[in-house]
Amino acid sequence: MILITGPLFSGKRDAAKRLLGCDDAALARRAVCDAQELARERADVEALADELARYEVVTAAEVGGGVVPLDPRERAARERAGRLACLLAARADAVVRVFCGIPTVIKGELP
Repeated sequence: MILITGPLFSGKRDAAKRLLGCDDAALARRAVCDAQELARERADVEALADELARYEVVTAAEVGGGVVPLDPRERAARERAGRLACLLAARADAVVRVFCGIPTVIKGELP
């Protein structure tokens, strides 16, 4: 599995399509985008990471670099998203950070 991370609207989805050589329809079958949103609803992020690791590519927005939310539920969701990203990175063959549309490999090698 390849984890693609980066800020919101940084080009992660386009990077995944280029990497897989596919269009939006094929991407939906081969990848999970915005995994941080899935962490909002799941208490067991370890099990979620195991499920997501079966896909070819997973994208997740970076969280925690901004203002800490006042709402305890939002803080908890952000913490779960961060933990999920760490678990996915540990399971990934490669981790790519996309910033301003430019992918940078930070773990492993791309196929």
